[in-house]
Amino acid sequence: MSHELLKGKNLKEYFSILFVRAGVLPWFLGIALITFTFASNNFLTPTNLAAIARHSTDLILVAMAQMIVMLTAGLDFSVGVILAMTSVVASMTMVALWSGYGNGWEAIAIGCLTGLFVAACIGLVNGIGVAFFRVPPFIMTLGMSSIIFGLALTITGGIPIYGAPESFTNIFGYGTFLGVSITIWITLLCISFIFIFINFTKVGRYFYAIGGNLRAAELSGINTRVYIVGAYVLSALITGIAALLITARLETGEPNIGANYPLLSIAACAIGGVSLLGGVGRVQNVVLGAFFIILIQNGMNLMRVGSYLQMVVIGALLIVAIGAEYFRQQMLSKAKK
Repeated sequence: MSHELLKGKNLKEYFSILFVRAGVLPWFLGIALITFTFASNNFLTPTNLAAIARHSTDLILVAMAQMIVMLTAGLDFSVGVILAMTSVVASMTMVALWSGYGNGWEAIAIGCLTGLFVAACIGLVNGIGVAFFRVPPFIMTLGMSSIIFGLALTITGGIPIYGAPESFTNIFGYGTFLGVSITIWITLLCISFIFIFINFTKVGRYFYAIGGNLRAAELSGINTRVYIVGAYVLSALITGIAALLITARLETGEPNIGANYPLLSIAACAIGGVSLLGGVGRVQNVVLGAFFIILIQNGMNLMRVGSYLQMVVIGALLIVAIGAEYFRQQMLSKAKK
């Protein structure tokens, strides 16, 4: 009897240590894989797994963008409208410059750069408002979201922009290299860049320091305002890349494409263990968090769960993830004492 109790105690300690070290993500992934594997025979097929990987690229990029801001103790509710405005501006520029003949590479290049420039400008305004005018990130980015969404609808009249060069869609939307989607290759490059930037550069360390303790970072000589602005600009650029890939796949500039991304990106970060208070988060965990959300959506689609109910599930997962992360931080604090 005592041996069984001891075994149960050791098992409980093992799971507690696993939770403290890895967070809630492994538990979520394990439960999801078991549930959907038994619910559908098509879930673990190579075709379906490839579809999950391809469809997760957009959210992975936006979640990494959100993580950059969250590391500095911020939040960006404007990622959705950055997607929309980048898509609209890039498409309109391509349509205006393309003659309708040839590959249209010049129009594609200028259109993409113009879209990314607009995205960076939105990030710059967000960063200046948060860093220099001390507007709370929630209020600043939510206000910008309303402004930019209104501008996108005004410019387009709420109508998608058609007529971009076919080469743009054929390569960046549906093209492959070595049998792998170009979209996945671009996403892998962005993941590698952000991972190196966050973990092995001075700027990345400053982001962690600012989010961990803003006052201490200022006293140590870090120009916190400049780096906070930089975080919002970099976040917007990564979101802009996601917008270009979405535009290529949809073959249109869409003013309504980003509605769900603020919630989904924050959920991916929370599930991946990024602290809402700043200073804590890992790129690889955020990537897995975004992949997990797309996996959940895919599994629910196979189970024929309605889209409205899916948003209920995602919202519930966000609440559970944030609660679990708070509990994990409490356990870490007790362990340090």
